[in-house]
Amino acid sequence: MPRSVPKQKLFTGRDHSWMQFNRRVLEEAEDPSNPLLERVKFLAITGSNLDEYVEIRQAGLMQRIEDGYREPGYDGLRPDESLAALTAEMHDFVAAQYRCWNDLLFPELRRQGIRLLDWKELGEEAQVFARDYFQREVDPLLTPISIDPAHPFPRVLNKALCLALLLRPKRRRSSPQVLGVVTVPRALPRFVRLPSAEGRYDYLLLQDLIAQHLAGMYRGYEVLAYAPFRVTRNSNLYFEEEEARSLLETIRVELHNRRKGDAVRLEVETGVHPEIVERLRVNFELEPDQVFIGDGPVNLSRLMYLYSDVNRPDLKFASFTPRPLLLSRKSTGIFDELRRRDILLHHPYDSYDPVVEFIEQGALDPAVVTMKQTLYRTSSDSPMFKSIVEAGANKEVTLVVELMARFDEASNIRWARTMEDAGVQVFHGVVGLKTHCKLAMLVRRDEDGVTRRYCHLGTGNYNPVTARFYTDLSLLTCDPQICERVHMVFNYLTAHAELDDYNPLLVAPLTMAENFLRLIRREQEHAQAGRPAHIMAKMNSLLEPSVIEALYQASQAGVEVDLIVRGQCILRPGVKGLSERIRVRSIVGRFLEHSRIFHFANGGKDEIYLGSADWMPRNLFERCEVVFPVRSPEAIARIHDEILPAYMADTVKARMQQPDGTYVRARKLFKEAPAFSSQEFLMQLAEGKTDLDAIPPALTGAQPAARPGKAKAAD
Repeated sequence: MPRSVPKQKLFTGRDHSWMQFNRRVLEEAEDPSNPLLERVKFLAITGSNLDEYVEIRQAGLMQRIEDGYREPGYDGLRPDESLAALTAEMHDFVAAQYRCWNDLLFPELRRQGIRLLDWKELGEEAQVFARDYFQREVDPLLTPISIDPAHPFPRVLNKALCLALLLRPKRRRSSPQVLGVVTVPRALPRFVRLPSAEGRYDYLLLQDLIAQHLAGMYRGYEVLAYAPFRVTRNSNLYFEEEEARSLLETIRVELHNRRKGDAVRLEVETGVHPEIVERLRVNFELEPDQVFIGDGPVNLSRLMYLYSDVNRPDLKFASFTPRPLLLSRKSTGIFDELRRRDILLHHPYDSYDPVVEFIEQGALDPAVVTMKQTLYRTSSDSPMFKSIVEAGANKEVTLVVELMARFDEASNIRWARTMEDAGVQVFHGVVGLKTHCKLAMLVRRDEDGVTRRYCHLGTGNYNPVTARFYTDLSLLTCDPQICERVHMVFNYLTAHAELDDYNPLLVAPLTMAENFLRLIRREQEHAQAGRPAHIMAKMNSLLEPSVIEALYQASQAGVEVDLIVRGQCILRPGVKGLSERIRVRSIVGRFLEHSRIFHFANGGKDEIYLGSADWMPRNLFERCEVVFPVRSPEAIARIHDEILPAYMADTVKARMQQPDGTYVRARKLFKEAPAFSSQEFLMQLAEGKTDLDAIPPALTGAQPAARPGKAKAAD
């Protein structure tokens, strides 16, 4: 690194980078070019994003501070300094969320006949309906509590919506005011659909309905004030494996203990009585800056209900049908096809059905004798899950289930038990490491008498539901070398049998980090020798300092570096003398960009890798991950000439990262470039409505660059 650049100036703040990402999502909610209900959905996503960040990252910072950590992070800030900056930025962000709701979305929803009403706006028919609904569905689920020496403050669950009341006893009016708490039932929708005219959607918030009946629940009190509130708790998952009887039992215990996590945030609505805020704050042992007052409904993530409940296709993205997989005419089935060629699928533009069918056929085909698969998270009604259970009755089936998939532990435990009962061998990976790789392997005795391995390797979870709105890549192959190494990875996961070299796979935490650094250094050597040198990498987050420093060195040696990083990125691009040849863009749009692609020009012999890992410490050193090569010329050409160029030419949904960590829309920087949305183009391409010639030149510098030549695969 140049001596003129201090160590702490090499990186931007991780928390600032994450907040910038959530702001990009909020921009989609603010963007009038998006359909209205999609904008509501984006706003709801910012709420759920912030929830997860608060209960994990903010809670983690608070815990580190309480544990006495004072060491500065990569950006030079101590944990207490990071927490202060994060909290201030969160308050600004929450204010922006509610401005979006109150000034943009709420009025437009009303204009479209989608109304969220106050009680006083309800007509007689709607009030009668609401009262009847309360008596039938709501009241039986409520438990009003008043706080006094005989009734301590109730245990408020993490992120549970509640009503806090300031009460005065009617018979003892001189007695001190007391606090009351009513938990809003989680079993009911937060929005009560009211009778309305044809084509109109009227709703009442469930907490507002409950509020109209508080006097009846507290007959011995005068209700002086009330307010909805919600508490977010520390959801970090800590345990000692050595002291646990089993990992399964440990996770089950931790799921119970999570409810006892310390409070880290209190949310209340604007206009709340100060006495209510103060009593809640003191009870939950929070500082004043941990109280967030929102100018609207508490918990904006619940707005997702409107998106799903309102049947207005005109206010949503146009429907899209993924491209089906067409087998070669001479192929008799998927296994015959894979003996002829590798299959690369780009979801959701390519249907996820072939991946599901790969597992289903493995379960049904009597020639398949062994099945192995990793499972990080999937949908509760997944056909894959059912196929694996059925296969357990007559095949050797091995499943590696990740119990610590954040927020999915409970469902994964249930699946693990069900599969064990069905005869599936269930393992939980290497103790202390999350199993995050996406692998499936079938061993089949083929018609020619040869026993072969067939594999699926992917960048996303085995979840047919999220595959409809996550962009991911799948490789189906029977390449003997790749499949043999996948087999060895399963041996590592089930028996901790390590190899020194998993080539051609990169396997974390064993070989991946050193191999990525080697590939980056190789590009540097190519640049210094005057050969083509270019790194293009697409991922979710970029946080690993050793990789970033290697990219800085490559940039200084003449390597062009283009990074597509959806979320956090602490690298500082475009800094003179440090990273002048590095460009970072983030694409946030209709689909969640989840695929990981690593392209190395390699002196003119392109190498492309795909996988489950981001360039983050946890992926490279704390998880079991697999990155795999793309070898077939057809697949390499598709990534080189279609997928990456489309992302690199995006001016509609792409934002370019600045050296200070902020982002500017690409269309503002490249004013002469045509308007081009990579996701829209890829949908049209899948539907046969356009071709590759429609991709504009890549945006690589101050001006658009020429399209790259046709890909040439490495020998």
